[in-house]
Amino acid sequence: MNPKPGTIKILHIDSNHPTLWAQLEEAGFINEADYKSTKAEVEAKIAGYHGIVIRSRFDIDRQFLDAAASLQFIARVGAGLESIDCGYAAEKGIHLIAAPEGNRNAVGEQALGMLLSLFNNLNKADREIRKGQWVREGNRGHELDGKTVGIIGYGNMGKSFAKKLRGFDVEVLCYDIKPFVGNANAKQVSLEELREKADVLSLHTPHTPETHRMVDAGFIDAFKKPFWLINTARGKSVVTKDLAEALKSKKILGAALDVLEYEKSSFEQLFTTDIPEAFQYLLDSDNVLLSPHIAGWTFQSHERLAQVIADKIKAVCLK
Repeated sequence: MNPKPGTIKILHIDSNHPTLWAQLEEAGFINEADYKSTKAEVEAKIAGYHGIVIRSRFDIDRQFLDAAASLQFIARVGAGLESIDCGYAAEKGIHLIAAPEGNRNAVGEQALGMLLSLFNNLNKADREIRKGQWVREGNRGHELDGKTVGIIGYGNMGKSFAKKLRGFDVEVLCYDIKPFVGNANAKQVSLEELREKADVLSLHTPHTPETHRMVDAGFIDAFKKPFWLINTARGKSVVTKDLAEALKSKKILGAALDVLEYEKSSFEQLFTTDIPEAFQYLLDSDNVLLSPHIAGWTFQSHERLAQVIADKIKAVCLK
């Protein structure tokens, strides 16, 4: 890659663990930060940089890429690249760097934790105790042993969750658009077989045209048995209105959602308008567990993501 180390300028538009900045600086890169400028303001100066490090502050679209005359790489400190026009970037010869391996362990642990909490009513019971209510029969839980867990999307995150399930007496099935991704922790099956057998469905898919609003009424009704839903992937994969109806009919027995259909692409806020009726139903439901897109957001993954990105930038630029 041109130019040479010592002249490669990198613009960081989101803050990250200091490991990333320090290691790039040590390797001879020129780091500059701009955490506050608008997209238009960054676009106006991006031609002067050879690399950009992002999280999710704004999308990298064709207009931005056309302005980035010197750009050699885009590094996203996270798992997905859906905020980038990847096809157009590839046409321009821009390297795309992500770090799904950096927070896969965190996501796997959170998915398991949410599932166990949901099965055992832990959050509901905690709220009741704090109100002085001692409800035992109403909080009788379910055991994971003997259940079949279906995983859709068997990449870094899906594999991590399956690994966490090894200590339980469960059958783990996975479905993925790629062939031959199953391993010792999960048997790869057709979507039809997964729908026939699953007691639990956990989503670990990126946001693509195929997964956008994937979990709708028809998708849910195709499952043979009532099931629990876990989503630590992307909020727009689940149609909230259809999820609420399935919870009412008990086709979905409970849902644990770390991501929501309504969250902004920046992941920094939820609502700027009134709360939709379907989401209000989730807020009022005892069998729904919610968290603010934090499945991969641990202290350990914060540093690990930075390390992975630093290593990959050096591998691309210094080879």
